[in-house]
Amino acid sequence: MLIGHLGNDPEVKVMTSGQSKANFTLATTESFKDNDGNWQEKPEWHRIIVWGKLAEICGQYLKKGRQIYVEGRLQTRSWDDPKSGEKKYTTEIVCSEMQMLGGQRDQSSGVGGYDGDERSQINSPHKEYSQGNPTQAMPPSVSILENEKDDLPF
Repeated sequence: MLIGHLGNDPEVKVMTSGQSKANFTLATTESFKDNDGNWQEKPEWHRIIVWGKLAEICGQYLKKGRQIYVEGRLQTRSWDDPKSGEKKYTTEIVCSEMQMLGGQRDQSSGVGGYDGDERSQINSPHKEYSQGNPTQAMPPSVSILENEKDDLPF
């Protein structure tokens, strides 16, 4: 489970099998105080792979800089580098669920912003749009807070 910002727009490809695949990078940041008491930030980059209908949704709704939550499993794969002949390795996160965080997108300009009041989500908590159920239609966004306003005790 990671929360971070997209380092690039998702690259979506349709494989020969007809299944969609999306790739993008996600930056997470660790904040800490150094020995002098100054706050430091250490970014970490993650490669994210998404398959199926969820990959198409990522390609349609995600843009560089957007804050998201991803859930998935680690996968390490290897290949032989054709130039050097060496065996190369990479570890990726195969995403099974994704949630857009921050404010809703401005549909006319395609600019996303964070207003602190809404969370747009996909695949949670009911997992309606997860890879396990790719036949569901994708709504533009679902506001959690809007659905829970009546349940608040104040």
